[in-house]
Amino acid sequence: MWYSILANGVVTLHLGFVLFVLFGGLLTLKWPRTMWLHIPAAVWGVLVEWTGWICPLTPLENWLREQAGHGGYHSDFLAHFLLPVLYPDGLTREVQVVLGALLLAINLVIYRWLWQRSRMPAQ
Repeated sequence: MWYSILANGVVTLHLGFVLFVLFGGLLTLKWPRTMWLHIPAAVWGVLVEWTGWICPLTPLENWLREQAGHGGYHSDFLAHFLLPVLYPDGLTREVQVVLGALLLAINLVIYRWLWQRSRMPAQ
C-alpha cells in the first residue's frame, strides 16, 4: 500500500515538474526570482527531449509500482501518461525534437520579453 501511495506521489511530482518546465516561464512574469529555478528545469526538459534521456523519476516510479505488486512501464513519463492522449500512435524522435524546440522557443520569447521589460526606465 505504501509503495502505491509513494508511486502516485512520484507521478504527481513528475507531472508538476513537467508543468513547471512548460509554463514556469509565465511564473517569472509575476515572480521574477522563479527564473533561477525555471531556467535549469527548462534546460533539463529540452535536454531530455532532444537526447531521448529518461527522467530519473520514471525508474523510481516503476520501482515503487513493482514493489507494490503492480506492473511498471518501460517508456518515459510523457510517452506513458501524456502522449496516449496527445499522440495516440506513439512518440517518435522527430516529435521529441519538435517538442524540445517548441519548449525552448516559448521560453526564449518569455525571457527575452522579461529582459526587455527590466531594461525599460521606470516611469
